[in-house]
Amino acid sequence: MEESYIIAIDFGTAYSGYAFSLTSRQEEVDPHVKVWGEEVGRETPKTPTCILFDENEQFVSFGYKAMQTYLKKGSDSRRQFFFNCFKMLLYGRTITSNRKIKAANGKEMKALKVFAEALRFLKEDALKTIEQNTGGNKFTESDFTWVLTIPAIWDHSAKQFMRKAATEAGIVRNGTGNNLVFALEPEAASVHCRKLPPEGFIAEKQGGNKLDQSPGTRYIVVDCGGGTIDITVHEVLEGGDLKELHKASGNDIAGQRVDRKFKEFLRDTFSAEVWDEYEEKCPHEVASIMYDFTLFKKHDEDIEIICPLNLGMMAQKKQNMEEFFKHVQGASWDEGSINISKQKLRTFFEDNLRSITLSLREILNKILNINYILLVGGFAESQILRRHIHDEFIDDCEILFPFRPQEIIMKGAVEFGRNQGVVASRKSAYTYGVRVSAPFNESKHRVDKKYKNKEGYWCNDIFSKLVEIDEDVGWNETRMEYACPADRHQKQITLAFYRTNKKNVMYVDEPEVEKVGSVVVQSPDTKHGIKRVIDLEIKFGFTEITATATDRESGSVHTVKLNFMTK
Repeated sequence: MEESYIIAIDFGTAYSGYAFSLTSRQEEVDPHVKVWGEEVGRETPKTPTCILFDENEQFVSFGYKAMQTYLKKGSDSRRQFFFNCFKMLLYGRTITSNRKIKAANGKEMKALKVFAEALRFLKEDALKTIEQNTGGNKFTESDFTWVLTIPAIWDHSAKQFMRKAATEAGIVRNGTGNNLVFALEPEAASVHCRKLPPEGFIAEKQGGNKLDQSPGTRYIVVDCGGGTIDITVHEVLEGGDLKELHKASGNDIAGQRVDRKFKEFLRDTFSAEVWDEYEEKCPHEVASIMYDFTLFKKHDEDIEIICPLNLGMMAQKKQNMEEFFKHVQGASWDEGSINISKQKLRTFFEDNLRSITLSLREILNKILNINYILLVGGFAESQILRRHIHDEFIDDCEILFPFRPQEIIMKGAVEFGRNQGVVASRKSAYTYGVRVSAPFNESKHRVDKKYKNKEGYWCNDIFSKLVEIDEDVGWNETRMEYACPADRHQKQITLAFYRTNKKNVMYVDEPEVEKVGSVVVQSPDTKHGIKRVIDLEIKFGFTEITATATDRESGSVHTVKLNFMTK
């Protein structure tokens, strides 16, 4: 019986955790989820995505322990590097290996080191936890398939950055990267949710048909995280596999947007002058007040936040505390506490609710017969968000709230690691092509692309389409292409890959076309001149794209994961 050892790390913007399974592939089993928070009197399936380094950039701690250590240090903490919710730095930006990110003290460290040390901690904690739960059995990284969850709306360069960080963390070794798999967060959620009966979303293990036993069922998964809202649309196929009906969509108007609105409210209330000084001098207190708010925002009720000592002292130098709140609607000062009404709290959610509503309405208008909307992720614990989605879409389909929404993605990622073909087909996010040359044709080629060699006149930079945007691509589907050298004496051939949001382009240097990688193939035997053939196989159906080029004559083979990251 084939064993399948899986560790899935859900590296979230606000919270992170992991789940694992040590069973045979044939066994149906609920993955084990690590419980965090004992040191702060809590029991949670994830720990805050916070990491602390000392003044020499040496790792100190991660999660609740990092936050606790940082908050206790007080003014001493300014010498340390504390990073919180840093994952969003990979969203919508050009990613490079040398990119630096700013800590709470305003100083910078290399992003790659911060991410790698966070992953190293989660890796080592997972191996230690498994050892403790298996009678002291020793395991190493190579015993496991590691699954790393990532937002579906991330660019390929961000995925590549995470693979590099995982390599630095020792999860994978250079050259043996096949034991690291990326799972798209809403897909992982979908994989787990399809195993639940509709009644099982609020209370587990009830009767009724599971979703994967109902071919033709269509549902939208809305992964509400701290940093991103990720939406995917699946149809259940015969046998329980999934087909993507709409390419993954979403944005960064997620849980952290609500936190930012709260922070803006504090800044507006106490004045920019007071708040900016406070934030600069007491970053540890700011971290504490923001953490308290993340717990309060789950509820739809009035909240009371204790005003930190230093904020009170700095504010009172300017005027009495009551004065700051005189013209503030929905908030008041009460003997050392900031009271915020539930009506005021709801205003912090307005951007999020509007954005999610627009995204879902667009999908429902495009794709008919959707049966369910599933809300998952840590932000899905918000009562304000749940009620809004229910009231807005209950006439369109059933709204389901999975039990323990923070665990769903981790458990689904373990299942995805056991069966990576469970998402049988995906929509291509881009049109992909390879640059080729072709004999020049005056009636269809641009004159400025014309060049001459010993073989005659050629047209350069032609975009030869491999797959089109929104096209269905099977999980293990291989697209074939072939290329020939444009020069009979050429002994190595470079094939360059490009992508675009457009359906059709003619040349690789047109606007909105970008290069995403290249592969060099050795072709030492030149006796067949330009009639030599290079066979090209591209696998688009995985969460990463691989290309293999083979010189027919010599058998020279080169495989590359397409490179989306600048140096």
